[in-house]
Amino acid sequence: MLRFLLLLALAGLVYLVLRASLRSFLDGFRPHDRPGPRALRDELVRDPVCETYIPRSRAITRTAGDTTYYFCSPDCAARFVRPS
Repeated sequence: MLRFLLLLALAGLVYLVLRASLRSFLDGFRPHDRPGPRALRDELVRDPVCETYIPRSRAITRTAGDTTYYFCSPDCAARFVRPS
């Protein structure tokens, strides 16, 4: 009976080691394309002058009061006339 329990414990231990090894091996083949924090911040914003959409991280910003305006280029920022 003791031999059977030791064999069962050894089989369980081998199973746990193989499962952990297989998971770590397969993680190298899984795509890691989950959106990270930068992807969530980098949303598209609309330029009010030429009405194109640009990533927020690449936009030129101008703030008027509580409103932030995003522009695709310095030319659009210079041509901007703030709405009244």
